Amino acid sequence: MLKPIILLCIANLFMTVAWYGHLKFKNSALWLVILVSWAIAFIEYCFQVPANRIGHEYFTVTQLKVMQEVITLIVFAGFSTIYFKESFKWNHLVGFLCLVAAVFFVFKKW
Repeated sequence: MLKPIILLCIANLFMTVAWYGHLKFKNSALWLVILVSWAIAFIEYCFQVPANRIGHEYFTVTQLKVMQEVITLIVFAGFSTIYFKESFKWNHLVGFLCLVAAVFFVFKKW
């Protein structure tokens, strides 16, 4: 059950780099950053697809999606803090806690 979570974390790291990493290279040609981002996104898919396929043995599709969104935000928060030196503010924490609540409601057996 841990394997899909680890794969989702790796996939989200690649996707975050693909989507936002190029923002530090604004002088590079747009076609080049699109091509590089697309290549990075391909690597992301090499982790994301197996994560979902393996994860669907343990989780519903809805659970996988909510889990992936939370992982995405955690990875993005770390990335923006480390790579872009942006501060993590209290309202970011509140928003993330709302997502934790979403995870609770999606995973709770009612």
